[in-house]
Amino acid sequence: MQKSTQYYVSSINGNDSNDGLSPETAFLTLDKINSLAINAGDKILLQRGSVFNNQFLHLKNCGDINGEPIEIAPYGDGDRLPVINTNGEGIWYQDYGTKLDSPGHVYKGDVSSSILLYDVENIVVHDIEVVNKEEYTTLEAYTAPEKRDRTGVAVVAQNRGTLHSITLKNLFVHDVNGNVYNKHMNNGGIYMTAFKPADEGATGVARYDGVTVEGCVVKNVSRWGIAVGYTYRYAEFSSKELGEETFKQYGNENVIITGNYCKNVGGDAITPMYVLKPLVEHNVSDSCATEMNDRYYVNPGKRMGKVAAAIWPWKCKDALLVYNEAVDTKLNQDGMAYDADSGDGTTYKYNYSRLNEGGCMMFCLGQAVHNTFVNNVSYDDLGGTLSPAGNPDAYVADNEFYMRKGVPLRRKRNHGKMTLKNNKITIID
Repeated sequence: MQKSTQYYVSSINGNDSNDGLSPETAFLTLDKINSLAINAGDKILLQRGSVFNNQFLHLKNCGDINGEPIEIAPYGDGDRLPVINTNGEGIWYQDYGTKLDSPGHVYKGDVSSSILLYDVENIVVHDIEVVNKEEYTTLEAYTAPEKRDRTGVAVVAQNRGTLHSITLKNLFVHDVNGNVYNKHMNNGGIYMTAFKPADEGATGVARYDGVTVEGCVVKNVSRWGIAVGYTYRYAEFSSKELGEETFKQYGNENVIITGNYCKNVGGDAITPMYVLKPLVEHNVSDSCATEMNDRYYVNPGKRMGKVAAAIWPWKCKDALLVYNEAVDTKLNQDGMAYDADSGDGTTYKYNYSRLNEGGCMMFCLGQAVHNTFVNNVSYDDLGGTLSPAGNPDAYVADNEFYMRKGVPLRRKRNHGKMTLKNNKITIID
């Protein structure tokens, strides 16, 4: 068994001529880490108070599920987290290897990422501050259609089959101003994707089994807050009712998104994608979808329209969303707190929503089946509390709806099917 190594990096007293093996002989820059072969059990330790300007941390093809986890973490005294301040550096080329489910979705191009985990598994990244901002002097430059995608943390599965055990914990990801329009590039705060392998027959399908995103703060980012699991194998999930074996072969498993706070996200706040039984709990979305409007979303080209919601699953099976809070989602073609979107068996339970301009809950289109919305509280949501958007069924029971006078329970021009039972409606001033 190969011996694990601890690498220390300090922007305060490091030197790239050092060996990096102790706090006294720390490296100066993250470039030294990027040049190393990182093995199972290795630790990459960044000194508290360090600021790594114009730098990035990119790991590729490392980790072993049967070995000790790789860890990226702080060291030293003080309360200030180490900061990776990328400033648009850390450019890599993203390519799903196939066009996506909508011809308008951009699927390849350059991306700037502060932290990139490419075919990395059995890793824990925690207590790091991440910034990837570019200053723009005009709104035209900020909303340019070909503006480069940016990520705080990007994770990619491609040429190692199933990636296991990836944990992102207590990260502070903020001021990542990527492309306003690109939904499925690694574009936003934290974004995890699966690309077509070079030789799928040899490596197996690229997918995830074991992802935890916990206790992260994601603030002032564009376009997504936290997204886990968009896959090049999307075509396997084209039916309404989705079988577990499809996910175990082509999708993702054992995904937990818990205790995160998303503030001022340009588009959607939190979304698991193509996941079997994801758990989304104790998260907060605060003032999201801020760029899905006629001021920012002005040059989409062939991309889809101004569509975003707060906390919701896409093409998942038996997703469970509990004890979440969504507040002040801005109006767009969606704009609601929660959305069961083209999934099978989504359950929302014990969630709270308030002042979301597109309402509380949507059951989205004909592939949203077997979905349940129970024991939730909606307070002063606008535009229509429930949006049954062409769905064949939904069970809505034992909820409390505190509704402003004049706001309908069912959003206008929504004609899907719902079973309503034992809901309490209170009109508020």
